Amino acid sequence: MPTDERIAGTRVVMVAGRSESSYIVYNELAKHGLRPDRVFLENDGAAGSYAFLRRRIKRLGLVTVVGQLLFRLGIVPVLMISSRRRINFLKQSLSLDATPIDEKRITPVRSVNSAQVIDHLGELRPRVVVINGTRILSAEVLRSAPSVFLNMHLGVTPMYRGVYGAYWALAERKPESCGVTVHLVDDGIDTGRILGQALISPTKEDNVVTYPLLQLATGLPILVKGVKDASTDNMELRPYPSGESQLRSHPTLWTYIWGRLRRGTK
Repeated sequence: MPTDERIAGTRVVMVAGRSESSYIVYNELAKHGLRPDRVFLENDGAAGSYAFLRRRIKRLGLVTVVGQLLFRLGIVPVLMISSRRRINFLKQSLSLDATPIDEKRITPVRSVNSAQVIDHLGELRPRVVVINGTRILSAEVLRSAPSVFLNMHLGVTPMYRGVYGAYWALAERKPESCGVTVHLVDDGIDTGRILGQALISPTKEDNVVTYPLLQLATGLPILVKGVKDASTDNMELRPYPSGESQLRSHPTLWTYIWGRLRRGTK
């Protein structure tokens, strides 16, 4: 078995969005002697760009995209306010440390697919690259260094790829597929080989803004183990669970309201 000193000396890099979940992941890795040497934080998320919206409208249709925007701009902020007590309780009880990352370790980037990131990864040649909350990584980034790229996906793949995996599993009455996946990153969207999966058990107090905290807390031990295993060439890949592979998107305003009224899915 590898010693703690060997693990602590492993070069780990994070490529992430500037979000609380990224801080939580970083602090958990640091707690286990896996503090990333460098963190590339994406400041200009794809979701806010005009080009991104145009692509989404082309793929999903204008009506669906408008409904998704109404959900994100109307429902989510209300739930964030009404769930504040539950959010604080989960952070505390689940020991989710959202202390901001030391700015000295951060390299801000406009896009994780920029030449800046590609060049830095090529120079650093980290053993493990941990991804969290970014746009889809380009093939050029994934091939920029001989590294193992890992991601903690908030959903059970391959059935719940994309976003809001816990919500869709509950909305479709499939609690046996409501959970989190740690997987290798490949050219697809949440299609990489699986290192580990686990389920969550939301309560009546939970909803779409608290499910991610439950998923984070459940997935962090799997991610830590995955980073340790990848750092020592000791990864054990798991078979994909049975189920149709589907890419999920944001619910629309009317989908969410209908599901909450009819099935109580929050």
